[in-house]
Amino acid sequence: MDIFKNKTILITGGTGSFGRNFAKHLLQNASLKKLIIFSRDEFKQMQLSDEIGGDKRVRFFIGDVRDRSRLARAFEGVDIIVHAAALKQVPTLEFNPFEAIKTNVNGSQNVIEEAINNNVDKVLLISTDKAAQPANLYGATKLCAEKLFVSGNVYSAGRTKFSVVRYGNVMGSRGSVIEKILKKDNLETIHITHESMTRFWINLEQSFELVLFALKNMNGGEIFVPKISSMKLTDLFDVLAPNAKRKIIGIRPGEKMHEVLLTKEESRHALELEKYFAVLPEHEEFFNSKKRYANLLKTGKKVRDDFEFTSDTNKDWLTKEKFQKIVSIIKTQISK
Repeated sequence: MDIFKNKTILITGGTGSFGRNFAKHLLQNASLKKLIIFSRDEFKQMQLSDEIGGDKRVRFFIGDVRDRSRLARAFEGVDIIVHAAALKQVPTLEFNPFEAIKTNVNGSQNVIEEAINNNVDKVLLISTDKAAQPANLYGATKLCAEKLFVSGNVYSAGRTKFSVVRYGNVMGSRGSVIEKILKKDNLETIHITHESMTRFWINLEQSFELVLFALKNMNGGEIFVPKISSMKLTDLFDVLAPNAKRKIIGIRPGEKMHEVLLTKEESRHALELEKYFAVLPEHEEFFNSKKRYANLLKTGKKVRDDFEFTSDTNKDWLTKEKFQKIVSIIKTQISK
């Protein structure tokens, strides 16, 4: 990972599921100069410090992305920022909507402003499939964050590059349905919202690969989308709790039947790569697209205008057998 050689990397939300594990991945595989973990939770920072064994390359910053002055101090001398901080529990945010806006929207704009002020080279937003055709407030705030990041390139005049990665549910992440079920012994009843519901699934290693690909290839303004597997939730429950009774409770407020990672509208200005899709900005005149994205345009092929990447029409399905192997790995990780 030459892009990190002698570089200072900062992860917002650095003690969350992605941030914590990505930090460990970088420390094990990259010859970086310094890694800054920026997050609100002092206890989780203490836990992470114990887990990484006091690596001298690591610095911990307690702070909130809502606090622009704290970001200004944290971003001094930083080369690359991975912006993973977000409020993301859908039911909670439906009842606390403006809290989501203050963190996911205002906080993202604060990151943009201070990254530019500190001459940071690259800033990458971690987004979600719920940002594509959002049906809940969480998805709407992440869509706003994506729009802010793409437009940030115009604001920075190319000095700081802003791009986005967008992916689906992470298998085994903290608070995920997989983790919740695996932590409950002898579960008697499973609540299912709808038997036909499907979701995209990605594992941590795939998310790391996506982020590394984006950081290496980004020129600012792209949204990188991985070609990942889908799975019916009923199949997931067949593996996780095969003996539990099923109770259909109906789709909850803000919940989709199927998820979308790439919309028809985005397909008009998207490229298909080997493992990913790259959504390019629509405003070509602002981005000098042919020059800026020359490498992507050379290696990728134009996506069909009416194409959409949805969890129910996906050609790549996660079978029960494959998922069972993944669950065995997750169980081992949880027990540690």
